[in-house]
Amino acid sequence: MKRHFKFESRFAVLTCLSVLVFVTAALAGPPLICHPFDIGKEKSLPWAGTSWNLSGNEGYDTSHLAQDTLALLDTKAPVIVRMETLRRATLYTSKDAKAGKELLTRLHARAGAADNTKSPDALALFDFGYLVETYNQGLRKDQNPAAGVDGYDFVKRALAIRSADPEMEFAAALITLGRAQVEHEEHARKAIAGAKGDPLLSRNLTKGFMGNEKQTVADALAKK
Repeated sequence: MKRHFKFESRFAVLTCLSVLVFVTAALAGPPLICHPFDIGKEKSLPWAGTSWNLSGNEGYDTSHLAQDTLALLDTKAPVIVRMETLRRATLYTSKDAKAGKELLTRLHARAGAADNTKSPDALALFDFGYLVETYNQGLRKDQNPAAGVDGYDFVKRALAIRSADPEMEFAAALITLGRAQVEHEEHARKAIAGAKGDPLLSRNLTKGFMGNEKQTVADALAKK
């Protein structure tokens, strides 16, 4: 199993590096996987090494992936922390497809339960939608339990509930990068405007995008 994980991790690294070689203002690639988010001292799934290490912590017991991820999400963590947690969870899924399917199933059930109330939980809808989109970017079709599911639709439903959430707009802007021009521009505009009152988002927008220090995340989203 470890050999398989190392192969998948190398595959992911090569995919990210191949995108970096051709970084442009109109870059299209797997940013939900290849771009690590700055979460400061906030808690997330265990990780080792540098931010570009795509193998995570090889001592981590992935049979706990669904339980550990849900425990972190249930703390009402900031959206960007949720994004990084779900990014790491997706990379761990390359090691343990069973754990990844369990996580998807549980987040789907959680989103369904949240949707069937008078006051739907936007974060539960967001978590499921964002995980789907991260799986779609980070997993091969033959190992992706979310294949064919539109995660962006769940993110939009979450935004309809939390319309003034710039971090959620940031997530939607990354999902739609190079894919839905009009919607992407609107999400990017709201995320960049909202960063003025959100230090965590501001810090993430001023980082180099996909490791390219000549282009910030904000510039990539605004296609400068």
